[in-house]
Amino acid sequence: MSLSILSSSLKGSVFKAVRVSAATSATRPVSVWTSRFYSTESTSNSTEGKDKENKEKNDSQDTTTAAGSESASTEQADATTKSPHEEALVAKDKQIAEIKDRLLRTLADMENLRQRTAKEVTNTKDYAIQKFAKDLLDTADVLTLAIKNVPAEEISETSTNTHLKSLHTGVSMTRDELLRTFKRYGVESYDPINEKFDPNLHQANFQVPMPGKEPGTVFDVQKIGYMIKGRVLRPAQVGVVQGTD
Repeated sequence: MSLSILSSSLKGSVFKAVRVSAATSATRPVSVWTSRFYSTESTSNSTEGKDKENKEKNDSQDTTTAAGSESASTEQADATTKSPHEEALVAKDKQIAEIKDRLLRTLADMENLRQRTAKEVTNTKDYAIQKFAKDLLDTADVLTLAIKNVPAEEISETSTNTHLKSLHTGVSMTRDELLRTFKRYGVESYDPINEKFDPNLHQANFQVPMPGKEPGTVFDVQKIGYMIKGRVLRPAQVGVVQGTD
């Protein structure tokens, strides 16, 4: 009886050890698989989260870019597309600018015309007697020549030739009155004796070399010159000293 009891006790211990070993081997793989599963799932979830976040960022940037492009396109379209009223205002402004430019040009032309007309009127008034005065210059030259050709001794105080003296006085007074009349109308005479020859004012009839005098100097005046309002009416006819070179 004791042998049977020992045998059954041994069997029970063996069976118990086998069950514990089986239970331990069965429990260990489950825990390892579970940790591996959760680790893989966590990595997958983290990767998916990052991909999702990057996708959302890219979608947000694309949306912002698209919105900006659309806004710029809309503004450009608004800038280029104008309403009929705005186009009419632009056309009116352009027309007004053209009319203003034409008006200013017309006013400038009118002012230039007015100035030219005033100048022509003044010149006509100033030089109206130019031809008439020029015709009378010969008369003044004849009177001057008559006075020069009278001998000085015949008109001196000691001379008894009273008729010649009276004639000389009358001719001189006539010439002086004619010159004063010329002057009242802007015609003045000038005598260039001993002056430097000026081709704008003088007409050289002859040249003579004269020692002791500067070449180009007027030494003889055959006819005095006349000017009207600063313009040469007739140049003086003179003789000029010729150079010795």
